[in-house]
Amino acid sequence: MGKFKIPETPPTVNKTIRFPGDVVQDVEKAIQGKECTFSAFVIAAVRAALEDIKEEK
Repeated sequence: MGKFKIPETPPTVNKTIRFPGDVVQDVEKAIQGKECTFSAFVIAAVRAALEDIKEEK
């Protein structure tokens, strides 16, 4: 598995989800000063998690 990198903003579709406040704060801190949106970060994290699941099978 590759190391997680903060991505640039890809094209997206709107989807409303809820996050715990501490997770939101941690993500915002991680992307501060970078060319990355909250959504782009979450998309990359979900993709990495899906890759991990595929590799487990």
